[in-house]
This record gives sequence, structure tokens and C-alpha cells, in this order.
Amino acid sequence: MKNNTNPVALESGNTLPSSNALRGGKALRNGSALRGAKVLPLAPLLVLLFSFGFSGCYVLKQGTILLSYQSRAEPVEELLAKQDLDPGTREFLARVQDIRSFATGKLGLSANSNYTRYVELDQGHLAYVVSAADKVSFTPYEWSFPIVGKVPYKGFFRMEDAKEEAEALRKQELDVWVRTVDAFSTLGYFSDPLYSFMKTYKVHQLAELIIHEQAHATLYLKGQSQFNEEYATFVGREGARLYILSRFGETSPEYAALEAQEKDQKTFLEEVRRLIRILEDLYASPLSREEKLKRKAILIQEFQQEFLASYNRLFRTEAYKPFGKLPVNNAYLYLYRLYYPENHFFEQLYLKMGQNLPRLIQAAKGIKGKKGDPYSLLEREALGESNQPVGSPQASGYSYTKESGCP
Repeated sequence: MKNNTNPVALESGNTLPSSNALRGGKALRNGSALRGAKVLPLAPLLVLLFSFGFSGCYVLKQGTILLSYQSRAEPVEELLAKQDLDPGTREFLARVQDIRSFATGKLGLSANSNYTRYVELDQGHLAYVVSAADKVSFTPYEWSFPIVGKVPYKGFFRMEDAKEEAEALRKQELDVWVRTVDAFSTLGYFSDPLYSFMKTYKVHQLAELIIHEQAHATLYLKGQSQFNEEYATFVGREGARLYILSRFGETSPEYAALEAQEKDQKTFLEEVRRLIRILEDLYASPLSREEKLKRKAILIQEFQQEFLASYNRLFRTEAYKPFGKLPVNNAYLYLYRLYYPENHFFEQLYLKMGQNLPRLIQAAKGIKGKKGDPYSLLEREALGESNQPVGSPQASGYSYTKESGCP
């Protein structure tokens, strides 16, 4: 699923974010700020919902809505053939076709029927996603599904259902975050459609979203949420950059917009990681749980005050400024650890491969069905046995896990 790269857009578990607030997949993916707002990456962008078919009540409540969207989808080719199609929609659909062609023809992502149909929606996002974590560690709460395995988020098409799930998690004394998402991958089991709200995206955001979700459709490993999201986030971001370069050139306004976003995103991620390290030191201290909770609230408040005071000096755009007033908690921060870890595994591997994205994607295809650590498997597939290892991230802590079904 694509998490909005605009972490800023994600709102807390206490209140649901507006459609404008890091749009789930938008912000994280985009580089803007967890794209719940319009900034992610390209939030994000989530893979969780295919489990609908196996989750009892969850299926009945959510699967019907998914199927209703599918039934309303119109083929893009038929729409483009209409003489009275409005210019904005025509340009959008043609752009998507070009991005899909680039993703499959140039990058080597799997070709399928994703994004060949279009759904008109009267809202600015697709679904709501709930995440949770321990209050004094970054241990995520996880849901378990038959097809995708364990994932640290659960999606809903209706705000009321998301709020109900969030409230149940808060009663377990967990930090909770609810965000909106713009897209998720059904991993090839359904044809993922385009939605009308995507017409507002900048071209690099649209490219990142589509390439991110196609990366999921090309490779998704059961029970490997961290790897799956790191892989798709990297492929989406770099794939979008290559697309903009190929279609507009390095001196174009489109590429300049992408670079500005990426620089601000890099700065924001550095700040978020700094806050995470501050809190990790607190959580590792011998203080009691009650003392840690009190100190945590003070540290987050002080950090946000400093963030706002230095904002104009650090950032080029206003995209991340809302972070200074968000009710930040561990569930929110964990999303950044999930989508943007500090180990930079994929960046380092990409450099060792000569910055050849099609080759990296081909190597990713080669680890399908293989057992073992996915990072080590991908590295061996990409570089061979004799190369010095890049090193895979180390899992830390444990996870709360719940089989997803009826409440």
C-alpha cells in the first residue's frame, strides 16, 4: 500500500485526518509527507485489503464496498474514445497509460490490467487505515491475514469502522494513528482501478503512486511487511524520477518540482529520525513506564516547538509545517520506520548495481518463492555470492498480533 510520504498529513488516532491530510499513501510516497495529505508518497501507497476474502465480518463490511467500486469502473480505452470526454480527464487517462507503459516496458514491472479502468468518487481518498504501537516502544501492533501474512495496519472504506477499530486499540493502552490512503494493491487478484481524485496529483506523484503499486503487484512476500514497503517505496520513488527525466528532461519545471519535494522530504525524514532516536533513548532508560510517558510528552512537545522555530530555514515548501502541531505518537512515528528505515539497504544496493532499476526489479522477481531473509536473497540475486554484503536490517522487539476477523 502506498503510504503518503507526507507524514505530516497523517493525523492521530484521536481524530481522523481530513482528506487533505497526508493521504494515506500519498504522503509517504510522494516525498511530501506521509501521503495522507497530498504528499506521500506517495503515501501512502497499502497492500492489506486483499485479505477481505478471508476475514469473516471484515469481508462483509469492507469487501462489498471494494466490489461496488470494481463494478462501477469504466474501461479507460472506452472513455478515451468518447468525443465529449472533458480535457482534464482525457489528459489524466493518457498520462496514466504512458506511465504504465514506462513501468512495464522500461522498468520491467509486471504487466497486468491495473489502472486500465476508472472510477468516479465523491471523496478525496480511497480508504482509512489504522495503525497502532506500544506507548513506550516502537513495537507495532499487527493483524494477521491468510494471503499477506502479518501487516502493521488494517484498512477500512468507512470512517465509522476505522474509528471503532481505533477505539478498541486505545482501550488496550496503545498509541493509535488513523490515516487516509489513496491506493492499495490487490496483488493481481483484482484489477486495481484509477480513482477520480487522482486527477489532482502532480505528474511525479501520479507516477510514483502507479509505479509503487505495480511494484507490489510484481513482488509481494507474505509476512514481510518491512521488506515489501521498503522495496515498493524505493522502486516507486526512483521509478518516478526516471519517468520525469525521460518525458520532461532534467531542466524541466516537472523535474524541478520533484527535486524540491525530494529535498524537503529528505530534511523531514532526518528530523523525524532524530525524534525517534531521542525517544528510543528514553524508552531504553531505567525509568518507570509512568515516568517514560510523562517524559515522552514533554520531549515531543519540545521537539515540535524547535521544528516550527527552524522551519523556514530548513524547508523550501510549506508541505511539512503541519507536523509541528500534530498529536505525534509512536504509531505515527513507526510508519516512518516502516517506509523509510535508516539502514538505506535499497539505496546502497542500487548504487552497487550501477543505479540500474530494471536490473534491481529483475532481481526482485528472482526471489519469488524462495525461503529465507528477503534482503539477503535479493542481494545474492542482484550481486552474486562473491560480493561484499550490503547488510539487511535487524528486526527489533516483538509485535502484537491479532487474527483479523469479527470483533
